Parts: sequence; structure tokens; C-alpha cells
Amino acid sequence: MDYRAREQAAALRERLAGVELLRSLSPEALDAVRAAMRIERVAKGKVICAQGEAVDRAYALGTGSVRIVQTGSDGGEAIVRFIGPGEMFGAAHLFTDRRFPADAIAVEASTVFSWSGADLLALMARHGAISTNMIRILGNRIAQLQERVRELTTLRAEPRLAQAILRLAAQAGRDGLRGTTIEMPLRRKDIAAFAGITLYTASRLLSAWQKAGFLASRHGRLTLFDLAAIRDMAAGHQGPPRCRAAATG
Repeated sequence: MDYRAREQAAALRERLAGVELLRSLSPEALDAVRAAMRIERVAKGKVICAQGEAVDRAYALGTGSVRIVQTGSDGGEAIVRFIGPGEMFGAAHLFTDRRFPADAIAVEASTVFSWSGADLLALMARHGAISTNMIRILGNRIAQLQERVRELTTLRAEPRLAQAILRLAAQAGRDGLRGTTIEMPLRRKDIAAFAGITLYTASRLLSAWQKAGFLASRHGRLTLFDLAAIRDMAAGHQGPPRCRAAATG
């Protein structure tokens, strides 16, 4: 193996070590995981998995971002979550009916790692840390979904939107000199669907918050300048008058 190939292998091993399913694995275990893995580079907008499709693979995101979108019988769409680098998706169905419960769509050009169901189960049997990580991941996802259900049923539009933005900042935020930038492209309709509010309400609130100096959007990425103010609104405290006027639905 030449120097360039060794360098690429070391970089891939380092990226795999950052995948939530593979934390605390030995280099030898990571090599076994890599040997069973498929790498796919996908274009922006590609549907990686379709809702209802029979799938026998589990996925992790190497680079880029993915949105998980569930469509109801009436055609309405809800964004269940966004996936960032190092996060798993499409694993839970391996333990249920093996049908993907939502569309997984690339938000931008991305790199996706995947394993067949049989290979993943064999790796879990061989390496206890993978099983422990899987339990932790599924437990955290359930807790997050329960929290979002509570928000949808008990909070007004303004705190729901603030909670959604804080959740995205915790997941994909990068601190800079001027604020915290959420490092994934976000359309207003996506933010609205993730928060469970109308596009009209999300647009009015985001415009009001931008005028108030709480945040700004550039090239589809949000930068948060005043996290304390956003946290206050997430807690149900009233925003400035122009925000109150917007928070109607």
C-alpha cells in the first residue's frame, strides 16, 4: 500500500471512529466494520431510501446532511429529523418490519456509509460496543421524539420554532466570532416542517428575529447571534413585540 492509500485509509478510519454507532471500537474492530461497509456518494436531492420501501441496510452519514421526511395519507409532510455527519439512519427498521418509515433525502451532496442487515447483526454479535451504541442511539431517538410530541401538543408556534432551531444548533452548530452557524442548508419550509408550524408563520417569525438581531440567514445557513434570546423564547418567554404579532399559528 503506497503512502496516499495509507493516508486515505487512516482518514476513513478516523471518520468511522466518529460515527455514533462505532464509538469506543478498537482499530481492529473498525477494520472489520470497514470491510463490510459500502460507500456511496449521493447528489443533492437524491432519495436514499423511500418511505415504505423494503430495505435491508443500515446507514450512517459520512459527510453532508440528510432530512428524514414522512408523508401522511393526506399528502402532508413532516420532517422527523435531520441527519448530520456521524449519525445513523435507517437502522430501526431492521428490528421491525424491514420497511423504511420515511424518505431519506440528501439535503446537499453527501457521502453515505451502509451495511447489510446480516453484516450489521454479525458485527453487533462480535463487538459488544456496537450493540451498546445501538441501544443508546435508539433510546435517545425515542426520547427526542417524545419531547417533540410534547412540544407539538403544549407549545405555541414561537417556542416551537425556537426549540427546533436550538435542536439544530446543538446537532450541527459551529461557533464562530459572530455567532453559531448551523452547518447544513435549511429552507424555510424545512424549518417550518421540522417545528410543526406553517410556512407563513415560520417566515414571519424568522423575519422578525432577523430584524431584532437574533439571527441571520446567508446561503441557506442560519447564524445565531443571540442564543440567550432564542433560549428565552424556547422557554415560552415573549419575544419582542414584532415577534408576538407573528406568533399566531
